[in-house]
Amino acid sequence: MNSLIVMVSYHHNNTQQIAEIFGKVLDARIKMPQETTPEDIQQHELVGFGSGIYFGKHHKDLLKFVDKIPQVDNKKAFIFSTSGDTRRGNKAHTRLREKLESKGYKIIGEFNCAGFDTFGLMKLIGGIKKGRPNAEDLKKAEEFASNLRTHT
Repeated sequence: MNSLIVMVSYHHNNTQQIAEIFGKVLDARIKMPQETTPEDIQQHELVGFGSGIYFGKHHKDLLKFVDKIPQVDNKKAFIFSTSGDTRRGNKAHTRLREKLESKGYKIIGEFNCAGFDTFGLMKLIGGIKKGRPNAEDLKKAEEFASNLRTHT
C-alpha cells in the first residue's frame, strides 16, 4: 500500500515517536506539512494526519495544510494525536476530521495517546504526562497501524 504520514511534532517529539511507529508498520513516508504538497497527497492510497493537541485542536500548520488540499473521492485517511490532556481522547480530532471529511476523505481510524506536555502554564509545574508516550503507548500505536492495514 502506498502510504504517507503528514504530521507536526513540535515540543518534545511525542507525535514524531508515534508517527515513526506508524511509518514502520505501514511502510509510509513521514513529512511535515511544509515538506509536502497537496499534489503529493494525491499520489497515496492512505494518508495519516497528526500532531500534538493545542487548546483542543491539532497544530495550526496541519490544519492550514488540510485547507489547501484538493477534493478527493473517498480517499482513505487516518487521524492521530498526542496530548497532555487525554480526557477528551478523539474528541480533539473534531476540527481535523470535519475538514478531511468535507474534502472527501474516508476516516478509517483515529488514535490518541498521552504525550509529555510543558506547553503554556504546564511549564510552571514541570509539565504533565512525563515519560509519555511510553512503551505501552508505542505498542498500542503499533497495533493501531496493523489494524489499519486490514482496512485497506
